[in-house]
Amino acid sequence: MRFGLAILPEHPWSDAEPMWREAEQMGFDHAWTFDHVTWGGLPESPWFAAVPTLAAAAAVTERIGLGTFVSSPNNHHPVQFMREVLALDDISGGRFLLGIGTGGDLDSRITGEDLPLRDRVARFHEFTGLLDRLLRDDHVTVDGRFYAARDVRTLPGPVRGGDTGSRVPLVIAANGPRSIALAVERGDGWMTYGGNADTDEEWWALVAGHSRRVDEALDAAGRDSDGFTRYLNLDSAPTFSLSSAATFEQAVGRAADLGFTDVITHWPRPTEPFLGTRDVLDEVVADVIPRLR
Repeated sequence: MRFGLAILPEHPWSDAEPMWREAEQMGFDHAWTFDHVTWGGLPESPWFAAVPTLAAAAAVTERIGLGTFVSSPNNHHPVQFMREVLALDDISGGRFLLGIGTGGDLDSRITGEDLPLRDRVARFHEFTGLLDRLLRDDHVTVDGRFYAARDVRTLPGPVRGGDTGSRVPLVIAANGPRSIALAVERGDGWMTYGGNADTDEEWWALVAGHSRRVDEALDAAGRDSDGFTRYLNLDSAPTFSLSSAATFEQAVGRAADLGFTDVITHWPRPTEPFLGTRDVLDEVVADVIPRLR
C-alpha cells in the first residue's frame, strides 16, 4: 500500500509551505491539493489555485509525488492545461500526478454553465481524450463537440526519468460505468471517492461495487491489472479516517482487501470537514503506516 495526504489550498503560502515539507518528511508517497474555483465543502473559505500551489510545493520538496485532486473541464481547457501540466512536471522533476474528473456542480454553476450531467460527462470524455493526445503527440488538430485544437505544438514534451516523451501519469476519477471504462482505456490509474452514504458500511458497499466494475472493465479491455494503480479517497466516508489511528488502520485494511494500491487521507483541520488532531496524524505516521506498507 502507498499513502497520500491531501492539503487543502485554503492557507496562505507562509502557512502552507511547512505542511508540504512535512508531508514529505513524514514519508507520504504522494501529496495532493483540490483543484476548484470554489469547493462546496468550504464555500466561505479563502481558496488558492492548485497549479501555482503545486509548483511552489515542488520547489520545497524533493521526493514526494504531487497531484491535482482533481482537475476538470470546469476550469481548464485541455490546450491551455497541457502547458501547465508540462510546466508542473518539469518543475517537479517528473513527480507530477495528473488527477482528472468530471468536476463538481458548484464550479460548473460559478462559471455560468447549464450543461446537464450527461453532457458534462461527455465533455469530460472529450477533454480526457484530447489532453491525453496533447501529452503524447505534436501538431495536434482536433474538431470536437466541445473542444477544438488547431495544429497545437506540444513541445518540449515531458521528460520523465530521462525518457523523453513519456506521458505524465493520468489518474482518472470515476464512479459510473462509462467513466470507469475511460479510466481503464486512457488512464494509468483510477481514483474514487466512493459516493454519498449515510453510514460507513453503506459507503464501503459503494466502494466495493466500483472496484468490481473496474475489475470487469480491465477484463473486458484485456488489460493486465499490474501497473494500473487504484486510489481511494478515504475521507468521503461518513467517518474521517484520521479520527483515530485504529480507524485509519481499519480503513486501509479494507481498501487493500478491495484491491486498492493507494489510499489518500487529509491533513486534519480544527473544524469540519476533516475535523481531527495532529496527534492522530503523528501516531499514524509513526506506527500505522510503517506496518501497512
